[in-house]
Amino acid sequence: MWRAVCLWIGIVVGSDAQAVAGTEGVFAALERARQAAQQLDYRGEFILQRGLEVSHTRIVHVGSGTPEQERLESLDGEPRESLRRGAETLIYLRRQRRLLIERHSSEARFPALPPLSRPEFERQYLTRRFASDPVAGRETLAVALDTRDVFHYSHRFWFDRTTGLLLRAQTVSENGEVIEQVGFRQVLVGSVPRALLKPAAGSTRSWHIDHTEVRPIDLSSWRLRWVPAGFIRVATSSRRLMDANGASRDVGQILYSNGLSSLSVFVEPWSAERSLLPLRLGALNMVGKRHGKFWLTIVGDVPMVAIRQVADAIEIAQTFPR
Repeated sequence: MWRAVCLWIGIVVGSDAQAVAGTEGVFAALERARQAAQQLDYRGEFILQRGLEVSHTRIVHVGSGTPEQERLESLDGEPRESLRRGAETLIYLRRQRRLLIERHSSEARFPALPPLSRPEFERQYLTRRFASDPVAGRETLAVALDTRDVFHYSHRFWFDRTTGLLLRAQTVSENGEVIEQVGFRQVLVGSVPRALLKPAAGSTRSWHIDHTEVRPIDLSSWRLRWVPAGFIRVATSSRRLMDANGASRDVGQILYSNGLSSLSVFVEPWSAERSLLPLRLGALNMVGKRHGKFWLTIVGDVPMVAIRQVADAIEIAQTFPR
């Protein structure tokens, strides 16, 4: 009997140790991928699929110099490219002959990953390895992050075994469906000719130039009674949004994130043309609601149940009883 008890204890302790080692390994792989995306030189093409929408993008990245530089070129639809140098991003809209200049954007785009908090990471996700397959001809390490509740999505990642670079990522719904994925079709890691960073748009001397600087703003009067576990307020800012017709407007943004996902509450004056209809596009969900003289848009790459619960939890301090 004692041998049986010892064997049972050994199995439990051994399983716990393996689980911890697995979590450490996954977290280390995510951190290695984050650094690789910033520091390596690479170029290639990747495919993004959101629901039924599919887009192809060419990327050129130089991380070996200062500042970090990256050029993205859309290979579908309207000619569009962006060039990021450090904290400044230039967006070239050739058909409209328009140049957008944005500063201090903190958004992490594929294959980049944001910094993660390990304690929150471990509380939100169960980690596991699964059988990997090559991506863009490169051997991979595949890991899954399975959500512990209905307010987060699950994630799957394929990392390059040699460099650590993220090669493919999938977002998985609560029903186990892949609702969004992005991955390299081809990629070369190594020295990148600096000439490839030059925009194809050429001279912009006669173009219309818009400065869309993200500026800090005091939105402390707005608060949320509830957010998904692990999400914290990371920024409040004023930014200019542009619609499909080129019209722009200034809005306030309250940004929350848990590292892997984000959600935002956009605050602007109410107007009659705003729509209450929910929107779903891949992993992205959005709802709008009127709050007195304000219009609020709640959007994020979290399940719709979380977006609706956030919408119901918004308060503004001026309305609090004293």
